Amino acid sequence: MEYLVYILLIVTSVVGLTFIVERGLALRWEKVVPEKIENAIEACQSKNDVEMVKRACEQNVSPLGRLISTAIERAAWPKEESVDALQTRARHEIVKLERGLVVLEIIVGIAPLLGLVGTIIGMMATFENVGAMGLNDASKLAQGISVILKATLIGLLIAIPALVSWSYYSKKVEMLAVEMETLCDEFMRRLYREEKK
Repeated sequence: MEYLVYILLIVTSVVGLTFIVERGLALRWEKVVPEKIENAIEACQSKNDVEMVKRACEQNVSPLGRLISTAIERAAWPKEESVDALQTRARHEIVKLERGLVVLEIIVGIAPLLGLVGTIIGMMATFENVGAMGLNDASKLAQGISVILKATLIGLLIAIPALVSWSYYSKKVEMLAVEMETLCDEFMRRLYREEKK
């Protein structure tokens, strides 16, 4: 039974590390908000420049690129409908960016609990042995307690990096969302500014 807890801790550790690395690669600033698209949006001064922005989005596949492409596809729509479509698409993109963060949040909760379960199982076995053989050698009892506390330590060593990563990536998604919202808003204003003239 104690080995099962250690196996579960190893699996939790591998899953946690996988998601930490995967989210680290997926949430790189250049991958979500490519500089080329940013520059194209800033250079876009009229509807004639929209084709340049569209090319930049096609060449740099990214969440920002998909959002700007959605805006370009609906440029003929009234502004309010186009903004609604863009907001719906933005929610989908944010959900994709947050993918995997819930797994890290779960690991933060279960890793210490698995460690605690391992500790309790180990203590039960140790005290059963003490009950059967008596307390002739206190060093064996201390050694047994040392071994079983390792489960708690392993659980905490898994949970702490997962907690740090989850907090960091959650904040990063929030920052990326604000940056994408700002750039989309700027692009929409430039796209619909021509109609008012």
